[in-house]
Amino acid sequence: MALDEALMARARRTGQHVLRVYGWSRPTLSLGRNQRANGVYLLDELERRGIGVVRRPTGGRALLHHREVTYSVTAPCTADAGLAAEYARFNLLLGSALETLGVGVVVADPPTRSAPPGAAPCFAEPARGELTFDGRKLVGSAQWRHDGALLQHGSILVDDDQASIPSLMREPVPLSGRPATLRDALGRAPVLSEVAEALFAAVRTHLDPRARPVERDETLTQDAEQLAIRFRDDTWTWRR
Repeated sequence: MALDEALMARARRTGQHVLRVYGWSRPTLSLGRNQRANGVYLLDELERRGIGVVRRPTGGRALLHHREVTYSVTAPCTADAGLAAEYARFNLLLGSALETLGVGVVVADPPTRSAPPGAAPCFAEPARGELTFDGRKLVGSAQWRHDGALLQHGSILVDDDQASIPSLMREPVPLSGRPATLRDALGRAPVLSEVAEALFAAVRTHLDPRARPVERDETLTQDAEQLAIRFRDDTWTWRR
């Protein structure tokens, strides 16, 4: 989370666009920026299962990072840039990468507005503009804009363990259905590097054929280290 926000600052400073793809060293529950979580989750149960907790700088609802692929996009952003247009641009990359892997996705267009950030898990239902497979949510995304830059987080499910989130809550929220996964679509579970290479290839095809790996300079490292202090602080994690 700290590195993603540091890359957002870098985008603001340099105008650079960055796509980052990563996994997690242990199962981690990430909370949306404005999601109410204080008193909602069973801290003893989280500790017993070895599940970490972090609050994202982006919005949305709770998500278990474990059997999934996480991506972030950071870019400069003007005040008049439309949210729908930016989502569509990133969906082009995601859709192209997933098609390369053999997964055909459809952009969700539900008849009702999305629910506010509540206790229901992120993958409980697709929001407008998110990517689905077989009518079920496959990719969850959330975007934050601040001071001339944007950060979009997203998660692509490889396997479904999101249904375990209610068991971590004091008052479990019933789930209406299950999300889609890459295993559902492909009959197998692709590894992180396979998904990452498909995403990077989509960037070179659709946005910049000269795109190259980011060099992690001293400024980026220092920014991330400073921001990490907040993300490790329970005052931030359980602030609401």
